Amino acid sequence: MVRVILKAFLASMVLSPLCLAEKINVYFGTSGKEGDGIYTAKFDTAKGKLSKPSLAAELRNSGFLAWSPDKTKLYSLASLEGGSGVVGYKVSKDGSLEKFTSSLITDGGGCHISVHPSGKFLLTAQYGGGSTAFFPLTANGELGKAVVIEHEGGSKVVGNRQNSPHPHWTGYSPDGKFAFVPDLGTDCIHIYKIKDDHSGITKHGLAKSIPGGGPRHMRFSADGKFIYLLNELALSVSTFKYDSAKGEAKLLTVEKALSEEVKAKETFNSSAEILIHPNGKFVWSSNRGNDSITSYKADPATGKLTFTESEHIRGAWPRNINIDPSAKWILAAGQHSNTISVFQINQETGELSYNSKNVVNVPGPLCIVFKK
Repeated sequence: MVRVILKAFLASMVLSPLCLAEKINVYFGTSGKEGDGIYTAKFDTAKGKLSKPSLAAELRNSGFLAWSPDKTKLYSLASLEGGSGVVGYKVSKDGSLEKFTSSLITDGGGCHISVHPSGKFLLTAQYGGGSTAFFPLTANGELGKAVVIEHEGGSKVVGNRQNSPHPHWTGYSPDGKFAFVPDLGTDCIHIYKIKDDHSGITKHGLAKSIPGGGPRHMRFSADGKFIYLLNELALSVSTFKYDSAKGEAKLLTVEKALSEEVKAKETFNSSAEILIHPNGKFVWSSNRGNDSITSYKADPATGKLTFTESEHIRGAWPRNINIDPSAKWILAAGQHSNTISVFQINQETGELSYNSKNVVNVPGPLCIVFKK
């Protein structure tokens, strides 16, 4: 009888979701007066719980982070001797980081970084320098010398922010043939053609967004048919229809992140980050000043977004938010409150519920990436 009970207990433990849960590594890039490097913690995908973060690598203004395609290397923006640059780390099985390469950008401070799916190069966006930088990568992931491509113009709609170019994000089309760089100063997405041998990028075209919107970050829809562009200054999301054959995008609709009444009650607010759920049904954006995350439903046929709710992050200045690999949780980095807060995603509606028992402290967090 005892053996039967024991077998039943062990079987239930094997099948239990808690037993199948993963504890994965999560890394936090930091910046500003508080930030002093890259921090790491363990994230429990069943409970939505973070362990106490610890310093994984000392680095000034680590800022945004990007994985190599196989996630064995982590690249970070940084302030280096001689200027702004990129640093590469090898990631061990225990999650520790070992620096193995670095290279200067040479043109203003980098604000975003992404590695191409081929693993043969990475791009950085220089908000202050008004440029995009191309870094070749060796077979071992070592950084080559940067090739800087200058952006031109400025929409001048918002005079103190749009008198000159301000690239803010870098990323790639689902097929890897084009690169995209939203530019806050020009109110456009700058589109680049990637050379077949991945040895460089060439200017291809522009996708115009709304005047004075201030493009910041963007994401492709789950099926790759639409682009969702976050407008920092207007606090809205522009939906574009994407033509993969031509590498062109056409503006369709715009959805506000916050109402004019809500924005009017604050002395300052701006959008910061945008996310897409893997199921393609939900989109989220973060709002600094209002210190919240806006949830939207996405129409898979038209790409149109519909506002559903705004959820406070229980912190200040959500420079970055990210969805975990299980797609059940969103983590929000409160850069000014030195906090990481966790929210559970309603898989039917995309709305968020605050996990009040799990807030951890990280100094000046502005980027969150997961390693599964």
